[in-house]
Amino acid sequence: MTRDAFLGGRLTLSQPRNGFRAGLDSVLLGAAVPKGTARLADLGAGVGTAGLVALALGLAETALLAEIDAEALTLAAENIAANGFAARAEAHAIDIAAPAAARRAAGLVDNGFDAVIANPPFFAAGRGTPAPDASRAGARHMPEADLDQWVRSAAASAKAGGTVIFVYPATALAPLLASFSARFGAITLLPLCPRPGEAASRVLIRGIKGSRAPLTLLASRVLHGTDGRAFSAEFDAIFRGAARLDW
Repeated sequence: MTRDAFLGGRLTLSQPRNGFRAGLDSVLLGAAVPKGTARLADLGAGVGTAGLVALALGLAETALLAEIDAEALTLAAENIAANGFAARAEAHAIDIAAPAAARRAAGLVDNGFDAVIANPPFFAAGRGTPAPDASRAGARHMPEADLDQWVRSAAASAKAGGTVIFVYPATALAPLLASFSARFGAITLLPLCPRPGEAASRVLIRGIKGSRAPLTLLASRVLHGTDGRAFSAEFDAIFRGAARLDW
């Protein structure tokens, strides 16, 4: 295990040294939560990074961290307690792809959350390079058809008028957008580019349950400058815990 600081030290998380490790996607996802969210659900929460980022930034009042991997779930519960969120967050063993009745029984209730966020596994089975570590492989790989189940679960969990936000690789956007379009309105796409002039590598997608507003494709934003690994001013402020993501 390692102990790693996020948000400029406002959040410290335990996570596996060699398994799936939280990165900038998880922080951006948590920072994208609407300010004033009363109840947040983080699907496939891992060690709890995105949900706890939302709590630490004051964007959400309470959070349910849903995770199926036993080791990650244990660490998520420890991270909740270690960061002082025991009264505001819970970690539950929930299989996002399970039948609706099983998800509800485990705590992911229908129409129960103001915002639902997820960073789903993104390689379809038989594609990409399998990760040698079992927890990392589980976090990265799933059959392509399961992606629609993740969106369906998020839609069922969100309240009417609630917000659903996913972060996903830009190369796999097509099936995700199709699933969102079938269930949400006011869809907003925010492409993120590694450097100026490069193609988007990931995308944040946001939808509103029950809305019929049209899709908005935002201008791409650049994570790094042309040289080096330093983040642009907007994202540096987010990763230091000084700002939330401004859609």
